[in-house]
Amino acid sequence: MSRIGKNPINIPESVKILISGENVSVTGSKGSLSFNVHKDILVNHDKNIVNVTRLTDSKEHKALHGTTRQLLSNMVIGVSEGFTKELEIIGVGYQAKVQGSRLHLQLGFSHDIFFDVPDGILITANKTEIKVEGVDKQLIGAVSAKIRSFRPPEPYKGKGVRYKGEFVRSKQGKTVGAK
Repeated sequence: MSRIGKNPINIPESVKILISGENVSVTGSKGSLSFNVHKDILVNHDKNIVNVTRLTDSKEHKALHGTTRQLLSNMVIGVSEGFTKELEIIGVGYQAKVQGSRLHLQLGFSHDIFFDVPDGILITANKTEIKVEGVDKQLIGAVSAKIRSFRPPEPYKGKGVRYKGEFVRSKQGKTVGAK
């Protein structure tokens, strides 16, 4: 049995879950999400607990079992508490600010970068700190990775956009030596 898939999902009282066929909808105070479950994975809802089971022990069903359970768990956490990723900008003159529904980044290029914020995501920026918030964990990770990809941290001076608390290994650089 899958170690992750066999764990039940506890549903808080503020969250409502609706299972209709292969579609699972989760609604909470922060928003709502829906997910189409594979036809060979069964989702059972009893009072405040959701259990995920599989039909067979094939390799594909084992993989889908744990994945489906974790996706449903992330949906419940997202609509009740929400998810957050924080990024920091390091470099002289590097900064970020939010203009309407766009993120304006100055990252040392000859041009500024404008990033359109997708629906369901809230971005706040304070010069050198960017905070990405929302209910969909996958979308938050994708948006954060996209922002980081505009100027990833370089290994010599550490300049660029990085996740808060991310360790960037620094290199020594070139040395001039006598022969």
